[in-house]
Amino acid sequence: MSMEDRYNAAAVEQKWQRRWEEQRLYDVEPDPSRPKFYCLEMYPYPSGALHIGHTRVYSIGDLIARFKRMNGYQVLHPMGWDSFGMPAENYAIEHGIHPAVSTYANIDTIRAQMRRMGYSYDWRREVACSHPGYYKWTQWLFLLLYKKGLAYRRKAPVNWCPRCQTVLANEQVEEGRCWRCESEVQMRDLEQWCFRITAYADRLLDDLKLLDGWPERVKTMQANWIGRSHGCEIDFPLAGRDGAIKVFTTRHDTIFGATFMVLAPEHPLTLELARGTPQEAEVRAFVERMSHMTQRMRTTLNTKQGVFTGRYAVNPATGEKIPIWTADYVLMDYGTGAIQAVPAHDQRDFEFARQYGLPIRVVVQPPGETLDPGTMTEAYAGEGTMVNSGQFNGLDSATARERMADWLEQQGLGRRRVTYRLRDWLISRQRYWGAPIPIVYCDRCGTVPVPEKDLPVLLPDDVEFTGEGGSPLARHEGFVRTTCPQCGGPARRETDTMDTFVDSSWYYYRYTSARDEHRPFDVDAVRYWLPVDQYIGGIEHAILHLLYSRFITKVLYDEGLVPSPEPFQRLFTNGMVVMGGAKMSKSKGNVVSIEEVVSNYGADTGRVYILFAAPPENDFEWSDGGIAGVHRFLQKIWRLMQRYRAGRDGMGTAESGADREAAQRIRRRLHQTIRKVTDDIDRRWQFNTAVSALMSFVNDLQDYADQLPAARQDRDVWDEAADALVRMLAPFAPHLAEELWEQMGRTESVHLQRWPSYDPEIARDEVVTVVLQVNGKVRDRITVPAGTGEEELRRLALENERVRALLDGRQAARVVVIPDRLVNVVTAAGS
Repeated sequence: MSMEDRYNAAAVEQKWQRRWEEQRLYDVEPDPSRPKFYCLEMYPYPSGALHIGHTRVYSIGDLIARFKRMNGYQVLHPMGWDSFGMPAENYAIEHGIHPAVSTYANIDTIRAQMRRMGYSYDWRREVACSHPGYYKWTQWLFLLLYKKGLAYRRKAPVNWCPRCQTVLANEQVEEGRCWRCESEVQMRDLEQWCFRITAYADRLLDDLKLLDGWPERVKTMQANWIGRSHGCEIDFPLAGRDGAIKVFTTRHDTIFGATFMVLAPEHPLTLELARGTPQEAEVRAFVERMSHMTQRMRTTLNTKQGVFTGRYAVNPATGEKIPIWTADYVLMDYGTGAIQAVPAHDQRDFEFARQYGLPIRVVVQPPGETLDPGTMTEAYAGEGTMVNSGQFNGLDSATARERMADWLEQQGLGRRRVTYRLRDWLISRQRYWGAPIPIVYCDRCGTVPVPEKDLPVLLPDDVEFTGEGGSPLARHEGFVRTTCPQCGGPARRETDTMDTFVDSSWYYYRYTSARDEHRPFDVDAVRYWLPVDQYIGGIEHAILHLLYSRFITKVLYDEGLVPSPEPFQRLFTNGMVVMGGAKMSKSKGNVVSIEEVVSNYGADTGRVYILFAAPPENDFEWSDGGIAGVHRFLQKIWRLMQRYRAGRDGMGTAESGADREAAQRIRRRLHQTIRKVTDDIDRRWQFNTAVSALMSFVNDLQDYADQLPAARQDRDVWDEAADALVRMLAPFAPHLAEELWEQMGRTESVHLQRWPSYDPEIARDEVVTVVLQVNGKVRDRITVPAGTGEEELRRLALENERVRALLDGRQAARVVVIPDRLVNVVTAAGS
């Protein structure tokens, strides 16, 4: 091949993908003699062919996996499919194609696309959560939680999607609409299976401190979702009848300002209290209207709505009768479903009170102000001094909270309590395409778990998809009718299937022994590979998937089955690829296909462009010009390496001063580039600047080749530079690197080689820029030889014209020197 020939990406990439497959290059087993690294991208839902925007997460993960292999790690890098779910069933309803047929066809398409991109997965470990060999163990997991009292059934109001014909978790309702199909969500009462995640609320919150490798943003989102609150539960006696209303509040210091109460429309007392009052009909109509609205719809209305129940309660602090209302902004599943309304100090109560003409009483005055209820335009929710609060007047509100909690407990009016925003995980789905819940119902024995020996409970193939009447399983007599495993009598199967988040809550364990037919995972393999060292995926999974995975891991940890209470040691949330200002989406028609990129440029060009276009945590706009530029860069490397091979025999040893200096400069730039690329990948995760460093070095190498004839170029320097360049290129452009490595006469894959090392002395910069500050403010910059001593830097700073002008004859109190970086001159006055 002549050095003028262009790099034929298609031929080279097919060659190496075939050879990697033949050599089983990326198959891996535990090796206690080597450090392990478990690199995992969130597995995809196989809804159809991937577009190039999808490949960002996989390109990042593959870069890290390849880099770690070259640094001596035993790397587990698997792939699988989140293949249960509503879209496949909706597709079956619309097109008459069984979900299994469309799903596995999509899997075949995506797997082929991933192979074309050259990702280094151990395909022997591939899993699909819709395969009976997988969902058998999802059912085993359900039974484990059931035995531990963590899976239970209850009747509860649920979010119902009329199009998908299924229950949605609160997190799956977005702006009152289904997260999948965007239909308006309704409220219904149904018997539902739940996982008792609230039993782990404290551990889920407290163990966030173990996750040093997680983004603070994600940890904050989880902490807010768990929502631990310390406060008091207070009893408000009903006026004129027995009983009391319990409320939970974190601001019990404001109880003297409670001028009315509000019940959630679905609170059991709402209709009971209204019965027999002139307001009964109005209350019933209001409760009925609210039952058709989701919680999110109720809490986002611009104007709050409510109705007086016709009854009163007694404020236990003041002894006053206060009216009991029901309103849309109070939710049954937070606190007790009832609130003490303190309009002066809660904005929602303030707005409601102003709308309905209810009294407002100030009980906390802010520092330096005197609030007047008649002129207030908003509630004051801050701290301050207690007023209108009996024996607590004059106390600061923080102190009053503690003393009032003591007083409430002493008087038998209330008690300290901790509550959580987190609610139990509702897992029931009235759909076919999911893991069947392994429960049967027997008239004699009641609710009976399916014995483990009888798992999996298989989905029947011969079902009708009409889109009406709930789950197709409920209409399938052959599935529903069964035998009770306890008494042998007739029984009915549970027809709900599990939320797909159950499938994805444990899949990273199954990868360790994906074909094990006798247990969910090999405990010894899990102890070697887990926890996952690096998990990569979108920020949209910050709450649901990650929180559920942490919960399931803690359950398994308590059973002694896994080695760590947390599943993912480090988490990275990548940005999106956008086009025309919007996320790439087939529905928007703004996608670039993988096939288009691979055909026009090659997989390596697509991978390098994805990594080069922006910092990996940021979104970036797709650019045809940008990917063309990366293609030219890879072609430049190809031509340069062909030129090196062709001219190598004519090279010698640089002997003259100028030639030797040019060779030394290339060697210095090489070691600086190794240092930069290594740091950018391993520590900084700035892959775009790593590619920039490679581009810069290739330009320097090109200049070296252009400026001197081959005979005056140093062969040893070239050999070292070519060897290291190809190794550094390998994680970014694996096919091109492999081809160049073979052309250099190497017989073992470049991906099995050690990552190049650098000599810190050789990599030292010749000159550095040092920042000059006066009292911490940047005033100038100077260029000095690298390694300049502290005394010399001190002298240069004090003699600098700008620094002298600012000192204006004053003496420096001290001079802080950070060699090669900064000098800060501090004056006596610090000004």
